This record gives sequence, C-alpha cells and structure tokens, in this order.
Amino acid sequence: MSFFEELKRRNVFKVGVAYVIIAWLLAQVADLMLENFGAPGWVMKTFLGFLIMGFPLAVFFAWAFELTPEGVKRESQVDRSQSITQQTGQKLNHSLMVIMAIALAWFAWDRFGAAPEVPGMATAEPAGAAATSAKSLAVLPFIAMSSGANDEYFADGLTEEILNSLAQLPELLITARTSSFHFKGQDIPVQKIAATLGVQHIVEGSVRRSGERLRVTAQLVRAADGFHIWSENYDSTSEDTIQVQEDIAEKIAEAMNVVMDDEKREAMRRAGLRNVEAFINYQKAVELFGNAHSGDSQIEYLRRTNEFLETVMEEVPTFAFAYITHTDLYVHMLLDDAVGQVNEGVTAQDIEEAPARIIADLATAAENARNLSQRNNIEIDLAFVNGDWQRLPGKVERFLTDSGCEDPNWVSGIVAAYGLADSYTKRTREIRKCDPMWSHSWFSESRAFLWAGNKKEALRVAREGTELAPGGWLNIALLRALVANGLFEEADHAITTQFRLQEDILMANVLKYSVMGDRDAANSIAEELKSLPTPSMFNESIYSAWVGDREHANRRAAMIDAHPFGSQQLLLLVYWCACGAPFDLEVTPNFAARIKAAGMPWPPASPITFPLKDW
Repeated sequence: MSFFEELKRRNVFKVGVAYVIIAWLLAQVADLMLENFGAPGWVMKTFLGFLIMGFPLAVFFAWAFELTPEGVKRESQVDRSQSITQQTGQKLNHSLMVIMAIALAWFAWDRFGAAPEVPGMATAEPAGAAATSAKSLAVLPFIAMSSGANDEYFADGLTEEILNSLAQLPELLITARTSSFHFKGQDIPVQKIAATLGVQHIVEGSVRRSGERLRVTAQLVRAADGFHIWSENYDSTSEDTIQVQEDIAEKIAEAMNVVMDDEKREAMRRAGLRNVEAFINYQKAVELFGNAHSGDSQIEYLRRTNEFLETVMEEVPTFAFAYITHTDLYVHMLLDDAVGQVNEGVTAQDIEEAPARIIADLATAAENARNLSQRNNIEIDLAFVNGDWQRLPGKVERFLTDSGCEDPNWVSGIVAAYGLADSYTKRTREIRKCDPMWSHSWFSESRAFLWAGNKKEALRVAREGTELAPGGWLNIALLRALVANGLFEEADHAITTQFRLQEDILMANVLKYSVMGDRDAANSIAEELKSLPTPSMFNESIYSAWVGDREHANRRAAMIDAHPFGSQQLLLLVYWCACGAPFDLEVTPNFAARIKAAGMPWPPASPITFPLKDW
C-alpha cells in the first residue's frame, strides 16, 4: 500500500480537514467574545497560536493511533483484519458535513446578518439614509420662551435628549444634531427644512420655565401638508423634566407607528443623560467646542469646554460622548507639539500627561458605548492614538461593512493609507445623509472620492456641499478637487473667495502651481511661506513634497517622527499631502515600524499628480 493510500486508510486527511474547520469556527467565536469583553490583543494571538500548534498534533494522532471497540490504541498494535478505520471514516464524513454546515451558517450570518448586540445595548441604525422613507424625521431645537440664565441651554438639552432617544429606534431615520440645530432661530417653513434634510416629518416645540414650573409644548408635523400628527402640552415641574422628555419621545414613536416594547423603552432611556444639570452643562460644552474650532484661542476654548465636560462626567459617568469630546484638548496639544507649535499656557507636564489622558478617556468611552458599532469606532481611535496599530485592520474592516451615522475621528487618514477609500465612499455618503448640514460630512465624502480616484465625483460633492453647508475644511476639499481635475481658473476663483488667512492662501497657491508644474512660481511662494512669523512645520512638510524638495521634506519628517505622537502626525501628513510618499520611509523609523505592524502599504496612493515631485 502506498504512503498516500495509507494516509487515506488512517483517515489522516479527514481529521486534518475537520481540525481546520473546527479551528476556524473557534477562532471566529473567540474573536467575537474577546472583542466584546475588551480583551487585549495578545489574548487572541495566543489563542491562535495554540490552534496552529494543535494541527500537527491532530494529524500525528490520526496517523499513530486508531480507534477500536476496546478504545484508542497505537496503530502498530492493531490487527489489520480487525481494523474499523472504514467505519470510523464514515462517521467522520457525517461529522464533517455537520461541521461544514455550521461553518457555512456562521459565515453567512457574519457576512450578511445583523451585527450582534451587547446585552442591554441598542443597535444604531443609519439615520436619514433614505429621504423617501415615511418614517424619517428631524427634531428641531425647541424654542426657549423664557429668558433665564440657563433656559436656552435647557431647551437645547431637552431637544437633544428627545433626538437621542428616538435615534435608538431602528424603524426611524433621524437627522443628526448638527443638521437639526442648523435651523435654530431661523423662520423657515417646515416644508423647506424637511426638503433640505431629506425627511418626511418635523418635530418642533417650545419650553417655558418659571421658577420650578415647567411648560413644554411639542408637536409632530407631516411636512408634505403641515398636518399635525400629534401634539401635546405638558404643565409640570422641573423635577419631572426627564419624565416629560421620555413621554414626548415615546408618544412621537407611537405616532410614527413604531411598536414599542420594554427593550426599546430601555434603549431610549439609556441613550441620553437623564439628568437636567448634566444636559445643561453638556450644551454649554458643545457651544464652547464649536467656538474652539471656528476661530483663534483654540486651546483656551477647549480648556473651558473640558471644565463643563468634567462636570457632566461626574454627574453621569456612563455618557460616552463626554469622554470622546474631552480628548480633543489633549489631541491638539500633542499634534501641535509634534510639529513644534507652541501654545500659550501648555506646559511640558501637559504634554507628558496628554497621551495617558486620551487613552483613559477613550477606554472609558468604549466601556460605556451604546452599541457594538460605537464601541468599534471608539476602539479605532484608541488603537490609533496609543500606537497599537496592529489592531486597526480588523476594526477598520468592521467599520466599513457596518452601518450607522458615526465616523471615528481618525478613520479618514487610516482608510486612505490602507487604499480602502472606495469602500469608505459608501460609508461617508451614508454619514452625510444623516447630517447634511455639517460641512465636515461633505468634506469627508469629497476627499474619499478623491482618494478613490474618482476626481469628478469628488468635485461634484465638494461643489454641492459648498452650496448647502459651507464652512470648516470644505474649501480645501473644493480646491483640491478643482486642481485634480485641471480646473485652474476656477481654482483661482475659489482661492480668492474661499480662503481668508494668509498662510492658507499661500498654501493654496503652492498647491495650484505645483500641480500645474510651474516650479518657479511654486518655489517662490514656498519661500514666502517659510518667511512667515510662525511657519507651520506640518504645512512645510507638505509643500516641500509638492515642490519636489525631497531633502527638506525628509528633514522635517524625521523631526516629527522623533516625537512620541509623531507617527500619528505623520499619517495625517500623508493624508493631507495626497501626494503619495511625502518623505522616505527610512528617515522615520518609528512611523515605519507602526505601518508595518498595521499592514499598511508603502508608498501610499497619490490621488493628485504632482509633476515637480519625482519620488
């Protein structure tokens, strides 16, 4: 008998196949369970190591031992005339069929089924994903009819609590806060608001407080004809605010023909702060956070933001959004320090403590995430900032195949570096439909299309966003889409009308002339940028690559790489340069080690062509 035939007789092949399938199933189950329990990455790696080591043992056991009516014996001790390997093989065939059926069922569920839920947590669904849905609505900010010191914050907080509660119901498509609050204080017909937001219904109301007395009016309006589907007045006390808010949200859900049960009610209750002082302080933090990202004194505004957030975190320690927002101050400190930017009042101790503060905040946010989607998004940011980049691939893939209206802070640059921008365009479009009045939604979608190589669609999105929701970084997305498409005259007009700060105008012109291939003009403006009173090392690294100054680009990249937060800043530099490799990888050993661990390709794609750059 040949060796191959002997392997078949002893069922070695069948045992090997069965082991591989069972090991794959065990790995899938372990990955899901360990992810939910927040186990560190080494646990899964160790488990996989044991599974791999078990394969040769299983094959050896099948070769060296045989199952007999008297039990397991060494194969050499079994009389061939008494061997029952044929019957054992038939049993293995049946077992393999069952195991393969289980494996196929798991694969189908994992790829096409709903994401599993953490017990007691609601599953987020995309809001605003279908403008034609009969169950789409926007909750407009309730009008404060009284003028107490905190009455407007109270009205905004009540509105957001209602919005967050309704957003937990998968049957409803809810417009995000930024877009709903865009219409605050504007006298615009509900039909026009609904058409702009792509919804069929509008929730509006008013709040009046006088001492401890509270009066709330709320109504659900069908936008097509202005018909009031539901309305109610509440005369109560401030102590009953949470009960009033919950009743409004539940009555709206019922009016939208959502069948309520205890699980949905619990999800709605878990969604918000359920604490009046906390939601007032959170609205103050949101206001300051917006100010921090729309002008000067960013660090000072973020410090004041965190004072209110820390109060919220004390009052409601399970509110994930407070911890996520709280990290922004420390992120900006580190990013600025990595490129040599000095911020008044930021000490060496602040910089030293910042990474631990970010990690602690994000870890707490992940523990208190509303659902698996939000937890995965937070853990993308956590893995990125703490340098644990080897955990990124699986989490990014899960984000790209997931649904929902939340976008991790760092995912744009990560996805671009992986070459997954095409998949990301689908997620950015879904997120933008949730929040159409937020300029950053349009920016992310336009940049995703540009990185995916679809320059025309990138331009279309940037133009449409500039018309509907101008602001933020959308002017940058528009300019890059224009120069990528070779529309230099329109780019000149965009620079003139869309940019205000001198450094931004100069950067825009270096970009334009670099793409045009005009070396003299690009270098001349680059020298002007270097002569600014406080030149940005980050911008300097980018335009050095654009104009083809490899030596200078490498020198700056090496300086950034030496910083503890340098790898994170360098990945952002790759994203913002959009020029392939802005520097040589060997000059940035820390960054090189991280992208190797993450499995990121190098050099990255170059969504814009720069004729002056020859590497």
